[in-house]
Amino acid sequence: MTRIFKLLVLVVVALTVTFCSDDDNPTTKDLALNISGLENLGADFVYEGWIIVNSSPISTGRFSVNDSGILSESSFTLDIAELAAATTFVLTIEPVVGDIPSPSAVHILAGDFSGNTGQLTIGHGAALGNNFSTSSGSYILATPTDGAMNNENSGIWFLDLSSGSPSVGLSLPTLPEGWKYEGWAVSGSPLTSGKFTSVTGVDDFDGFSSTMSGPPFPGEDYLVNAPTGFTFPLDLAGGKAVISIEPDPDNSPAPFLLKPLVGDIPANAGDHITYNLGQNLSFPTGTVSR
Repeated sequence: MTRIFKLLVLVVVALTVTFCSDDDNPTTKDLALNISGLENLGADFVYEGWIIVNSSPISTGRFSVNDSGILSESSFTLDIAELAAATTFVLTIEPVVGDIPSPSAVHILAGDFSGNTGQLTIGHGAALGNNFSTSSGSYILATPTDGAMNNENSGIWFLDLSSGSPSVGLSLPTLPEGWKYEGWAVSGSPLTSGKFTSVTGVDDFDGFSSTMSGPPFPGEDYLVNAPTGFTFPLDLAGGKAVISIEPDPDNSPAPFLLKPLVGDIPANAGDHITYNLGQNLSFPTGTVSR
């Protein structure tokens, strides 16, 4: 056997041992996501996954979702030891620009690992912490901010008038940091009635209302400053009333995918009549596997 041949044999043996050793002792492993119900966040925000290891978050990677709800990435290669030690998976919404290397406050899904899998829901304590199954609501049509009893079907107020006096019309759980409620009137396209965190006070928007004060509840009159495509006063009969849950900061001026309360506004709706909202508990769900 020549010296060159002996050297070649040694190299082949060494490489074989190395490859076998790497296969027997991998240092990475894939984490797989199977999630349905997410929406396209647009150009300014992305989804980011995190595993919780010894109470600290470790990023699993970012991905976007197209208009069909398909994830741009669903498999992520992670350190095998960190992945094995993870107790929980959390999905957040993050800004594309100006992000920091830690989770934002906008946690949309989470789940604990049980063995090598976990069920992801909005109700997990590391996400929104509630499944909104006890939510309820009511609304009236009225335009109190113009002081005149006309165009009364052109305003929506989330209150209860069944007793004869205005009272709380929404029963909603307190949201964690990173989320706000928003009311909507849908007449062809959605129009905001304002964001809020308390059901017993005014919301943060009155840009379509007239000059007088409205009741101390979320709502809006659609009387002035009509956006493109709308003509005010706007008769809301035949449309929809919606309460959504919006990320804060918000990714879009349109309603977010979480809409726990929705109601049809009757085509023959009358003003100052209490109408009920129905539950709409179709939320994103999924699994995480390691």
